[in-house]
Amino acid sequence: MSLDQKTAAPTVIRTARDVHALLAEKGSQGARTKAIIVLALGGIFMDAYDFSSLAFGITAVKEEFGLDPLMTGFVNAAIMVGSVVGAIFGGMLVDRFGRYKLFMADMAFFVVAAIGCALAPNEWVLILFRFVMGIGVGLDLPVAMAFLAEFSKLRGSGSRSQRVNAWSPAWYIATGFGYLLVLAVFLLLPVAQHGILWRVVVGFGAVPAIIVLLVRRRYMAESPQWLADQGDLRGAVDVMRSHHGLDVELAPDADTARTTKARTGHWRQYGELFAARYRLRTIAALCVSVFSTFGYNAVAYGTPLIIAMLFQQGPLVTILSALVINLGFGAAGGLLGVGLINRVGARRMTIIGFAIQAASLLTLAFVGIPTGALVIISIAMLAAFVFAQAGGPGANLMSYATLSYPTRLRGVGVGFNEAVKRVFSIVSLVFFPVLAAALSTGVFWIVALAPLAGLISLLVIRWDPTGKDVDAEDQLG
Repeated sequence: MSLDQKTAAPTVIRTARDVHALLAEKGSQGARTKAIIVLALGGIFMDAYDFSSLAFGITAVKEEFGLDPLMTGFVNAAIMVGSVVGAIFGGMLVDRFGRYKLFMADMAFFVVAAIGCALAPNEWVLILFRFVMGIGVGLDLPVAMAFLAEFSKLRGSGSRSQRVNAWSPAWYIATGFGYLLVLAVFLLLPVAQHGILWRVVVGFGAVPAIIVLLVRRRYMAESPQWLADQGDLRGAVDVMRSHHGLDVELAPDADTARTTKARTGHWRQYGELFAARYRLRTIAALCVSVFSTFGYNAVAYGTPLIIAMLFQQGPLVTILSALVINLGFGAAGGLLGVGLINRVGARRMTIIGFAIQAASLLTLAFVGIPTGALVIISIAMLAAFVFAQAGGPGANLMSYATLSYPTRLRGVGVGFNEAVKRVFSIVSLVFFPVLAAALSTGVFWIVALAPLAGLISLLVIRWDPTGKDVDAEDQLG
């Protein structure tokens, strides 16, 4: 800390507006906030790992339980159904009870669900615990996004846009880690034991959740912006000192100042998302989420199915291809997106991403079942799709859902967006295996409609949440 910082008078906090303005300008200057960001991204890591951990093993699950394509789709989609429930209630509850309490609660869902899935004796028990796992994911995403936004400054290095977009590389690193674990277990287990591969991988998901539960007390804290909106200025000041490293003090007359508690965490706030101020933002966020997720679930979650069934490759090629696509191209695209978001903006990056995705899917549809060198081209198109998703619509769907709304609506905004997105995820996960079985690579003609629709929607709706001070806008009325 410089001499000027040591001798300067503390910033006096009198109202919630002071808290929002200071955090928008300064963000965090403390090591503890970095730990909170890491833990929030750790939650995203678990979300991604749990979503993707069954992707490779679904073939073994089909064989073990004798599932037809429709039932296979239900096993895949159970986690999405749970996430719809978790997101709707989680979005409301995180605004009502705070970020910290909900974060702790959803960790318990991850532990129980991962162990339950790993020990499932039949498809119905597996579906049940995949549903429970989905509830945890649905609860976690509004919490994690709120932490990433509310412990960051508005603009510059370490901005809210950058940290919210960091969810994307975290997601792909987790997915890649899952395939790396699959590869390790695949090589270590005797061939006769490969049937339990999916159980080992799914059960491992309990480990990071237990670690977070063990370290939570030392690092986690409530969002000072949420505390200020609840009228708890003293609590907000304490967190700003301890976790943000900011020299602040509560004004002596703050308790008698106008610190009205915001009305948060009520069902009617879902309706406010479609009020005049937020209507186009909500529609834009839904378009980015729905159209990017429909294609992503079909391609990324279906990558092992695509490579094994449609491209007719063996298990080792399938594992290695999925690993390289997610850990290499997905993580690289996500990191590129984080680096460019402040300069390029969420809208332009999303438009570029949708265009690349549409071109990739149309190429896959045109190639059909690849042979010889066309196998490499087809896998490269899958990689290009994931790269574009990670740096474009896949990253910025969270920017649109999180940064388009003020603190008092943020949980509801993310929760609603997630719930609608997951409904369309269910459709794609249930019917993609059926369509793939019926149409083979012709299914890509259908999937390509999703990024094309997303591209058109953002050309029409020009809202970009990058760098927008939505809390100041909200306080002005």
